[in-house]
Amino acid sequence: MHDYSSKSDLESFLKEISEAYGVAGFEKNISSLIARSFAPYVDEIRLDNLGNLIFYKKGKEENAPRVMFCAHMDEIGLIVTGIEERGFLRFSTLGGFDPRTLPGQEVILLGREKIAGVIGAIPQYMRTGEEKNRAPKIDDLFIDTGLTEEKVHNVVEVGTVAALRRDFLTLRNGCCAGKAFDDRAGVALLWQCARELSRLEHTAHVYLVATVQEEVGTRGAVVSTYGLAPELGVAVDVCHGDFPGALEHEVSPLGKGPVITSGPNIHPRLFARLQEVAKDYHLPCEIDVSPGPTGTDARAIQVSRDGVPAALLSVPLRYMHTSVELLDLDDLKAGGRLLAFFTASLDRAFVEGLACF
Repeated sequence: MHDYSSKSDLESFLKEISEAYGVAGFEKNISSLIARSFAPYVDEIRLDNLGNLIFYKKGKEENAPRVMFCAHMDEIGLIVTGIEERGFLRFSTLGGFDPRTLPGQEVILLGREKIAGVIGAIPQYMRTGEEKNRAPKIDDLFIDTGLTEEKVHNVVEVGTVAALRRDFLTLRNGCCAGKAFDDRAGVALLWQCARELSRLEHTAHVYLVATVQEEVGTRGAVVSTYGLAPELGVAVDVCHGDFPGALEHEVSPLGKGPVITSGPNIHPRLFARLQEVAKDYHLPCEIDVSPGPTGTDARAIQVSRDGVPAALLSVPLRYMHTSVELLDLDDLKAGGRLLAFFTASLDRAFVEGLACF
């Protein structure tokens, strides 16, 4: 019998999609890779007009509730805004990079052909006055491919996008590091959920969605929620993991399970049901509070159409929006199992009851 809970399979899948490229608005490459990996575990696969990748798993009853789980497949990236003398490229960001983390990074420019480059900046010791102690801004940075201006124009133009290049790194104690775990980790959690569901009975019709353009405004979730019209939705994303200097109430420790969020963006009965399922199946989980709209697809789900009950399940992640994001694979595995058992617990009576709270 296949080991559906194999952590090594989960790690291999996360490695594959982490090292691939798919910046916000340009997700086609990562989309085809993800589709191939989900195919054995779902009944249907399709793309919508915006590029969201939708996987359908049929429920056992025709009139069963329709539920949507989504995680965004796009990653933060760069876009070329100018080509200067000697071939240096100026750029802007697609998503929330901290400019302090960019100097010295390797990038892949996805132009007429893929070419490598590095991000350069004026060294601190060459600065003077107040500039010497100031952190670099995006306008101070440039991409150097080693090509002359003439040759750069042959492969790159203004509007060409670039992604950070980073190999997946397996660490000790079940941890791993790499780029784009925000939110390829969420996609991997959905993949784990799909594998778990293939051996469980579930009444609900399930739509697992790898959304696009979350990093530039949750656009994929807006479109997919409207198009699918689910009766409830769960966004799967990452949250800040623990690290030295962080305030305890602002982070979630790694290794203690996925994080279930409470707050006005979240339906209280979905929040409670996720906790109940975790307790029933002895799955570790943590609780977080978000007093406003979450910075995830959950905010788009909640306000779609005439309102959709929404929940948020997160994977603790250290060093978010850098190229060395770090997580614990046990949290990812537990999150996939929790979402699958949550699905198996859903019936028409519970879903209809979400309208009365």
